[in-house]
Amino acid sequence: MPETADLEQCAQAIMEVVPLAMHFIRTQMRRHVSPALSVPQFRTLTYLNRHAGASLSEVADHLGVTPATASTMVDRLVQNGLVDRVAAPDERRRSVLTLTEAGAGLLKSAREATRRRMVQALSQLSPREVAAVADAMSLLHSAFREAAARESDDK
Repeated sequence: MPETADLEQCAQAIMEVVPLAMHFIRTQMRRHVSPALSVPQFRTLTYLNRHAGASLSEVADHLGVTPATASTMVDRLVQNGLVDRVAAPDERRRSVLTLTEAGAGLLKSAREATRRRMVQALSQLSPREVAAVADAMSLLHSAFREAAARESDDK
């Protein structure tokens, strides 16, 4: 096992770099979606892309807003043809939310544009450095996937 000081230095580096990378990604993604789309609406679309069939309360929890606020925002997304809302078959008071083709297409084009911009940003690295970053991402994915699984087992 690595030394505690090395682990702490690694954790500190991750905590410094990940927010910077996420800011870059969020900025690029927002740049490539409709300017009429608010940040919470955009976050709702990305959440529904990962959690198809989520409820309104799950969206509200994800955004840290009240169910009424989430409902108003989802209403706008439905009106704009980006989200479908139907009553849950087992509980009519609960809404099931999914992206429409238009909503999924909007996210897909924003992701593709963001990926192209990331390629530009990474192009300043040497091939060896790009390989090191890819290896590091794979290692982080494994470490945090396992940590998340342990945490969900503890609940």
